[in-house]
This record gives sequence, C-alpha cells and structure tokens, in this order.
Amino acid sequence: MSESVPPSDIRIRKKSRLLRLEYLDGTCHELPFELLRVYSPSAEVRGHGSGLGTLQTGKRDVLISDAAMVGNYAVKLTFSDGHDSGIFSWSYLREMGDQQEKFWQDYLERLERENGSRDPQDVRRF
Repeated sequence: MSESVPPSDIRIRKKSRLLRLEYLDGTCHELPFELLRVYSPSAEVRGHGSGLGTLQTGKRDVLISDAAMVGNYAVKLTFSDGHDSGIFSWSYLREMGDQQEKFWQDYLERLERENGSRDPQDVRRF
C-alpha cells in the first residue's frame, strides 16, 4: 500500500484528544492533538530553512477545532490556539502514526534540553 493513500476513516475524538486514522490495510493510528500541533508541517513550526524549527511549548491541552480536506492529498487542521497553517499530507500522517513513539521521544527530549514545558501555565512570556 502506498504511503500517500488516504485513510479510509478519520475521526476527531475531542474527549480523548486523539485523531483516529484507519486504513484499508487494517492499520489504525490514534495521534494525540498535542503531537499533531507540535509537529505541524507549517513554516511557523518547521521554520523556513533547515534545522529543528521553533519548539512548540504549552500545547498539552490543545484541541482540534476544525478539519478540512485539501484536494486528495491532505487535511488542514485548525487548533484551539489559533494555529491553522499546517497542511498534513496523508504520507506525513502515516509517518507520524508509524513512528509515533520516536516523534514523542524526540519532542520530550527537546523540551528537556530547551527548558520547555508541555503545560500552558509553565510557558514563559518574554
């Protein structure tokens, strides 16, 4: 099955804060809203060049407030903190699901290195 194949079913589970993706091959991924937000494929998050991009902090309680299909290749997610510029391709969502543990670990390690926090009340204001 091609990595760019769209999920056969997509569910936004607000109470559990999970985006559930089911595929025809039987694979099912549940991606936390926080993980999707901090790894948004937007220039705001990834930056405009090479490198790690901007560390996203204080996103533990973020929600998905809207989702819109983008052609046949992606979904645009809008988050409760106002972020709405990330377009998540099917292949990127599949990669996030397949490698969810690695994404989480990398994020947690970066938070620790940069003194960041997942909690909104712990985010420093400059």
